[in-house]
Amino acid sequence: MKQLMKNNSLAFFVFCLAILTSFSVVAQDQFGGLALYTVRNDMSKDAKATLKTVADTGYKNIEAAGYRDGMYYDMSPEDFKKYLDELGLTPVSTHQSSVTLDNADVMFADAKAAGFEYFVVPIPPMGMFKYYAETKSMGMEGTAEELAEILSTMGKKCDAAGLKLLYHNHDFEFMKGKDGTVIIDYLLENTDPAYVNFQMDLYWVTKAGADPLAYFEKYPNRFKLWHVKDMDDQGRFAPVGNGTIDFTKILSGKDKSGMKYYFVEQDRTFNMKPLEAIKVSHDALHKIGFE
Repeated sequence: MKQLMKNNSLAFFVFCLAILTSFSVVAQDQFGGLALYTVRNDMSKDAKATLKTVADTGYKNIEAAGYRDGMYYDMSPEDFKKYLDELGLTPVSTHQSSVTLDNADVMFADAKAAGFEYFVVPIPPMGMFKYYAETKSMGMEGTAEELAEILSTMGKKCDAAGLKLLYHNHDFEFMKGKDGTVIIDYLLENTDPAYVNFQMDLYWVTKAGADPLAYFEKYPNRFKLWHVKDMDDQGRFAPVGNGTIDFTKILSGKDKSGMKYYFVEQDRTFNMKPLEAIKVSHDALHKIGFE
């Protein structure tokens, strides 16, 4: 009887050890971030199931892009954070394009309640952003000076709420305007890094013909977050590792850039479902050298 009990105890110990080891492996395997804009259609259908798939795929951090009427994907900020905690996902940043000087305080409070660290202004706010259908291009109405003033005011409000404000680029900010101004350069030179910093989208920088490493060198420690998405030989979005962008080279400038977190993002996935594309990208991150 004693031997049987001893054997059973040993078996139970081995079973518990196996369970703990499996959890450890899962935890170790979770790394990198995902911009949920990539899976926005899936999130609109079933946010909780999609987030579970994101966690199961191996992502650790998320960036939201689904705030509306005080809710994140139809969940209160507190409930959203609680569900992410259950999945082992960390809410790092949120894109909220509808932010204005009037609603900023409310939005910042909601973002703080949801557990975010960074609040990202994804396009020139307050009606400044323009999409030109005839040329399929993006741009901005108003001046770089006006945008810098808005971001500076928002940045101080954001800091007061316990968050960090970032501006996210597309391609047009890196191109010379009619007056010779390069918007991103003006913003970098005329905003206080204590209140305003940047999320660099590596695809759009490349699309604009600019060099990320040159910007890291000239404006060190200003690019706190990165969007990591690849470009195919047609210039379209591609899963990480399936395109032409030299991420290994760019990654060599990580410390100079000030990057704290990075997020896989793919605006369109073409012949691949988004939940398939994010797995391909995640598998490639380690090979490239992302941690």
